[in-house]
Amino acid sequence: MHAASTPGDRIESDFLGERRVPARVYWGVHTARALENFPISGIPISAHRSLIAALGAVKQAAVRANLDLGLIDAEMATVIDRACQEVRDGLLDAEFVVDVVQGGAGTSTNMNANEVIANRALELRGLPLGSYDQINPNDHINRSQSTNDVYPTAVKVALLFTLDEMAAALGRLGDAFAAKAEEFRGVVKIGRTQLQDAVPMTVGQEFGSWAANLVEEQARISDTCALLREVNLGATAIGTGITTVPGYGAAVTQHLREITGLPLVSAPDLVEATSDTGSFVQLSGVLKRIMVKVSKICNDLRLLSSGPYAGLGELRLPPRQAGSSIMPGKVNPVIPEVVNQVAFAVVGNDITVTMAAEAGQLQLNAFEPVICHSLLQSISWMTRAFESLTTRCVAGIQINRERLLALSAGGTGVVTALAPYLGYAVASQIASAVAAGRGDLRNLVLETGLVDPDRLDELLEPGTLAAGSNNAASAE
Repeated sequence: MHAASTPGDRIESDFLGERRVPARVYWGVHTARALENFPISGIPISAHRSLIAALGAVKQAAVRANLDLGLIDAEMATVIDRACQEVRDGLLDAEFVVDVVQGGAGTSTNMNANEVIANRALELRGLPLGSYDQINPNDHINRSQSTNDVYPTAVKVALLFTLDEMAAALGRLGDAFAAKAEEFRGVVKIGRTQLQDAVPMTVGQEFGSWAANLVEEQARISDTCALLREVNLGATAIGTGITTVPGYGAAVTQHLREITGLPLVSAPDLVEATSDTGSFVQLSGVLKRIMVKVSKICNDLRLLSSGPYAGLGELRLPPRQAGSSIMPGKVNPVIPEVVNQVAFAVVGNDITVTMAAEAGQLQLNAFEPVICHSLLQSISWMTRAFESLTTRCVAGIQINRERLLALSAGGTGVVTALAPYLGYAVASQIASAVAAGRGDLRNLVLETGLVDPDRLDELLEPGTLAAGSNNAASAE
């Protein structure tokens, strides 16, 4: 029995039967079935703008390669190319409606793109939507392709573009910490290990360590990007290149390089590349590593700014909003808190990527959609978190100089700097006496007769205390 069309819809069919499709949408029967089958997250693939742009780029590279090889005529190639460009430019985002979590290894995403491009190309030629005898989603838009090379390639292109943005945001965060390191380079404080007083340092050294922590992650991002630049276009179903002609793989990869500006290369073993998700696992691990580091820094910021009266109270974070519905005047460290929560999500996404990669079987990993969504979500959230932490927190951090001075003057942590002159045993006795309130550090040291007053004053200078190993020469 055939379904009857109405003024508000059109009838499309596949080998499973017919489906009504809204008359004016560019997607078709395959997308309609995906909408029925995968009402999972409620998040459409258009939520990832970079993925849609990457799909447009891959399809554009394919039509250009097919034209070069005489597999499609110039008139058809022109309108398909133009439709692909509109996809890249974001003009058709509303048509990419399938859920980010889907079965089929990305087939629904690929077919959503094929149908949108085919119908927009038909419209550009003045033909009715759904006239697939003229321009067909499978025979023309998907010519020389399979989901199994289109989808992972588009994911990699999307990741490369979003990683550039994230790396830039991470760089700005590192720069903000470095600027604060310079601003506070002469301010002495007590460093802490295991939350106990350790030895003197400067606030600048502490901020500088955070900056250095983030700078070294740029190299990890670069290493991962090199892995993502290897694509499997031309592999089609499992890597054997079935349905392609000689030269297609090289041609489509070259076109994609030119379209995206990315230094993409064809994988040396397309069978291996089609089943392997190692680069996604590597990237996920790097994202987790970065966020664990940034989250630890946020923990430090919250701890050092705790109080303001009953906590450490060394730092003053910019007040951003009222912190309580019941306690007047309370201000919470909300920016570091939200970054902590992004870290928790990224670590969770890493577990998802790990399990999805491990679950792949034989010549294909069927779970790339959740890998794609997890990675793009992590990168998007991280980019925004870094920007927020930079502009709404780090740039406005101030110090409580009086509190820092009170905590660092005469504390037991200072005794470590005097140990080379007093000996460990005597220094331990003095530290215990100071901690118990049995005397002033300076007077207790002078009572030993081991250091004269002038030399002791030099050793207790804030700059000398924070110099660390620079004191070693004086101990000779």
